[in-house]
Amino acid sequence: MALYTYSQLLDFAEQIFLKMGCPEEDASIASKALLSADLRGIDSHGVARLSGYVRLWEAGRINANPAIKVTYETPSTAVVDGDAGLGLVVAPFAMKIAMEKAKLAGTGWVVVNNSNHFGIAGYHAMMALNQDMIGMAMTNASALVAPTFSLERMLGTNPIAVAIPAGVQPAFVADFATTTAANGKLEILQRKNADTPLGWVQDQYGNDSTDANILKKAGALLPLGSDREHGSHKGYALGSIVDIFSGVLSGASFGPWAPPFPAYVPMPENQPGKGLGHFFGAMRVDAFRPAQDFKNQMDLWIERFRNAIPAPGHEKVLIPGDPEREMEAIRTTKGWELVEAVETDLQAVAQKFGIVF
Repeated sequence: MALYTYSQLLDFAEQIFLKMGCPEEDASIASKALLSADLRGIDSHGVARLSGYVRLWEAGRINANPAIKVTYETPSTAVVDGDAGLGLVVAPFAMKIAMEKAKLAGTGWVVVNNSNHFGIAGYHAMMALNQDMIGMAMTNASALVAPTFSLERMLGTNPIAVAIPAGVQPAFVADFATTTAANGKLEILQRKNADTPLGWVQDQYGNDSTDANILKKAGALLPLGSDREHGSHKGYALGSIVDIFSGVLSGASFGPWAPPFPAYVPMPENQPGKGLGHFFGAMRVDAFRPAQDFKNQMDLWIERFRNAIPAPGHEKVLIPGDPEREMEAIRTTKGWELVEAVETDLQAVAQKFGIVF
């Protein structure tokens, strides 16, 4: 299989976004946000999603040249209307506002409505790191998840990301879905014709399943914890918090009314809000204590946890963000392979727009 470099795929993605009608700056912003997922090893949210954005644009659900605007604000908060733009563009716009608010007020909180899928949450949270700020990012998503004891799909995979700066140590970056596994993991298994582990999904009757295609058969993803005995009610609660902060608080659609990512899936009827919703936070560290003191103690925290005695069969204890950071170092220098199905998909997109892949 061919190896692809970051610059090759970044350039290709940018060409596609330009063909969709994005302004040059937006195409660049969207491409960097998208490729950050591949770099960090989260292949389900990188170029593998590019054709999905194209299909949403073709279906008239993505506005390639949105007039993103603030519709309400206070000194520390804002509401942003994404004008149905690419979430990859709307999210950085909103996170920058959160950071500007934090510079003035100590903390900044921004909710977004009328948006679309925004890639990996961690990319947006990490924007705050070089400002000595703690960043937060959340988004709701189309309903694929059955709450504990439910047969109905009511929530999205609803990720939470928190990025915390350190001193000499790499930043702490937690970025996780509130489900046992994100939908993108199922898509990867589908391309490989592989089964899921037990505890990821249930069938339409609420029974355990290992079928990676179960969502196409009225099944559902499970909340973090898989079942009640293993704490799925906690994953359900976390996913609900993300949905309320991102959807209800912003004026976006929420729960079973959140717009689906696949363009062929009909939009839910009687939507209570506009588009997908996001939630962003930025906290200036020196609004709480001197930034260098905090970062020194974050170093101590990270070093102590990293040096915890590992359990048998494990070499070391990881800090949130370690695997992604290590993968980024490898892929930045060596490139990476694409799954054959993704290659074929991107070749079709290239052909559609008359671009060489």
